Amino acid sequence: MRKLLFMLLLLLTICSKAYAQLKPGFDKAEYHEMLRVCAQIVGTPAIDARKDLKPLHHILAYRSEVTALDNRWDLWVHKNGKSAVISLRGTTLKSESWLENFFAAMVPAKGKLYLSAGDTFRYKLSTDPKAAVHVGWLIGMATQAVTIVPRIDSCYKSGIKDFVIMGHSQGGAIAYLLRSYLHYLQQKGKLPGDIQFKNYCSAAPKPGNLYYAYDYEDITRNGWGFTVLNSEDWVPETPLSLQTINDYNDVNPFKGAGEMLAKQPFPKNIVLKLVYNSMRRPAARLQRRYKKYLGDQAYKMIKGHMTELGKPEFYSSSNYMRAGTPIILKADKGYHEKFPDSTNIFVHHFFDPYLYLLKQYN
Repeated sequence: MRKLLFMLLLLLTICSKAYAQLKPGFDKAEYHEMLRVCAQIVGTPAIDARKDLKPLHHILAYRSEVTALDNRWDLWVHKNGKSAVISLRGTTLKSESWLENFFAAMVPAKGKLYLSAGDTFRYKLSTDPKAAVHVGWLIGMATQAVTIVPRIDSCYKSGIKDFVIMGHSQGGAIAYLLRSYLHYLQQKGKLPGDIQFKNYCSAAPKPGNLYYAYDYEDITRNGWGFTVLNSEDWVPETPLSLQTINDYNDVNPFKGAGEMLAKQPFPKNIVLKLVYNSMRRPAARLQRRYKKYLGDQAYKMIKGHMTELGKPEFYSSSNYMRAGTPIILKADKGYHEKFPDSTNIFVHHFFDPYLYLLKQYN
């Protein structure tokens, strides 16, 4: 009898732990719940705390103050008290929120930001020195991390070790960077190593370059990081990606190509050099313009909202790449009948088209 009772208790304990723990892999119902959670952040365009999309399994535990670029995040705790959601707000109608998007020069994925006098944010988002990320969203992440990390610590002390990081649109872009930041805090011992994070980056733009994407996908491998996108949504196609010959790995056929072509016999060397320069120079020129307008000029405008922000050291690349395991919500004939193209540029971007396609997803 005692043996049977012991086995029943053991089984109940195992079942309880299994229920409490996050599981790897894309979970349709889980993502649906995350959209419900995300839809409650007030101030996103066309969304004012969607009452028809209230979360089924989570309760709001904390809402942050609004930061300098109009970012905000929520903490939702599962009703079982064993897991929580960090929900990051997307772009709002305020100019500073859009400036965050347009501040699209890249910065190294390891370094520091001078947010204000006496406030230096040191970060590590990758081990690869060639990795770089979107500077505007990095600032958005940095200004929220100051409240996110202590809340994670408090949750951990109360027994919560499982966290979903969720963001839609701009919130999804920030969710990438936050996940990387938290991973390297764990590596440094500044967050407990047994905390499990799972990412849903919904309708998210591209967060950084190829080397950042490699690192993020390594961190979230085996089913812990997803980018969910509507095939008709233009936002995941941004920012503009520009690949130059400097964006390749060090060992490549383009490195030293100019010197090699110059050694060819005359007039072959002249012709080949002209062809080579005609392909190389326009991309390099466009990269300088990208850095000037979406870096230098955008920084001046951002200073109107963050007067003490130090100018970051920009990385000479704009080779933006999608990151994470993609979940493609493919639009079909029925979708186009329900959500026809229109002058509303966000017709395919908000929650309703994503929810419609999620129902069709198998």
